[in-house]
Amino acid sequence: MTGETPFWERPLHTLNRKEWEALCDGCGQCCLHKVEDADTGEIYHTNVACKLLNLKTAQCSDYPNRRKFVPDCLKLTPASAGNLSWLPPSCAYRLRADGDPLPEWHYLVCGDRNAVHEAGMSVAGKAVSETVAGPLENHIVWPYGQDDEDYEELEPEGPAPWDNR
Repeated sequence: MTGETPFWERPLHTLNRKEWEALCDGCGQCCLHKVEDADTGEIYHTNVACKLLNLKTAQCSDYPNRRKFVPDCLKLTPASAGNLSWLPPSCAYRLRADGDPLPEWHYLVCGDRNAVHEAGMSVAGKAVSETVAGPLENHIVWPYGQDDEDYEELEPEGPAPWDNR
């Protein structure tokens, strides 16, 4: 054993391109459209995917040429990764930019590329293509994998009115 720190535990600015690309867990969450509230600036996540995202695998269908077909596809960099609040809390780039470790289900930690899907962290099978979705406002969701308990109750406590009949 060499005692070398695994690349995914090193600071982002020390990674080479191959290591940088390998840091991605393949969840596809960054490929989902977001909606910004014009009044508050709050960002809302949707389940509407970029037209290039394979909805079954959560992988880009043309990653090397994606910006040719989707000019506003954002290129993450070590400098930007920690400054993009819309990145999901589980994003490896965001976690490492903040100095946090990768989650147990990340393939670099557990050795299993399917773990991201099995943990429910990917958008595979959960998203709809922008080519058929319609208005984004009709598709607002919270980031996949984020606990429901972080959000206020959607219904008041107590029995529903129809339960008393």
